[in-house]
Amino acid sequence: MSYTNEQILNALRTVNDPDLHRDLVSLNMIEDISVDGNKVSFKVVLTTPACPLKDKIKKDCIAAIQQLVDPWAEVEVEMTSRVTTLRAEKRPLLEGVKNIIAVASGKGGVGKSTVAANLAIALSRTGAKVGLIDADIYGPSVPLMFDEVNSKPGGIEKNGKTLVVPIEKHGIKILSIGFFVDPAKALVWRGPMASNALTQLFSEADWGELDYMVIDMPPGTGDIHLTLVQQLPVTGVAIVTTPQEVALADARKAIGMFTQENINVPILGLIENMAWFTPAELPENKYYIFGKEGGKKLAEDNNLPLLGQIPLVQSICESGDKGSPIALDAKSPVADAFRILAEKTAQQIAIRNATKEPTKIVELTK
Repeated sequence: MSYTNEQILNALRTVNDPDLHRDLVSLNMIEDISVDGNKVSFKVVLTTPACPLKDKIKKDCIAAIQQLVDPWAEVEVEMTSRVTTLRAEKRPLLEGVKNIIAVASGKGGVGKSTVAANLAIALSRTGAKVGLIDADIYGPSVPLMFDEVNSKPGGIEKNGKTLVVPIEKHGIKILSIGFFVDPAKALVWRGPMASNALTQLFSEADWGELDYMVIDMPPGTGDIHLTLVQQLPVTGVAIVTTPQEVALADARKAIGMFTQENINVPILGLIENMAWFTPAELPENKYYIFGKEGGKKLAEDNNLPLLGQIPLVQSICESGDKGSPIALDAKSPVADAFRILAEKTAQQIAIRNATKEPTKIVELTK
């Protein structure tokens, strides 16, 4: 018995993308259908390689064909991906980057840089092309976290212009102001100088083609944040907080800044870092030393997704200090928390790209 392509497509029209709530066929996610006797093969093109529901979608496709076409059909589904973007074709800055993720916090000390670095690595480990910009101009930590404190990026000539070549480490491209200044000296710059330095990391580097650019923002709500939204159409912001009220109060301010009418950058969700303490010798125990689920409650109060809850464990600090972020350790339960964070962040970007208008560069007037 042989089937027609139309029979296969009709069956797959009953399979919905769980996030977008539309069928795979109308979303143009089905490609390369091939039928040979009772053998059927096709591709499902996901919106991100980090899709947390890929196994469910695959099972639903097989079930639909065996239920609606032939219970004896041998179905082979190739799960692939094409990361979506809302960025226009003509892009003056970061032109090859599909999605720009700003990782921000209302205050320092909540582990924002650690989260940004591990999020970038976790996204890369799904198969995505990822870059990381350390925009924390006054306190760059990416060189230390990637064991590249003494590294100096090279250069390349393109179209008559000299561009910096980002350092590649652990599968991602990275740039930090820390690569260009003396790490032993304090950086004493006024706001315009810092903003100009950040712009150079965008405009004078050869980033190539990337699915996601993660930008580690400085704490607070200041010049660097305004420079970012004025220079780049940011896909969305991930807000990092800890569960305690002093951090939550500042996280509310960060949410308020990005959701102001004249800025209006989408918030992808909240990340609750240091959600609980787990000692290495008691891996099943959770101690809520900074309070319980404060980030989760803040997300609920603001109708935002909770992208992840990252525990406080000694290995996170140790791995960062050694230049090998914990997300690289596939055996670590903390790496699993960052994998979930990456999947949920990519999921929210795909939903955002399918349901909202493109983010516009902000034009602020005095």
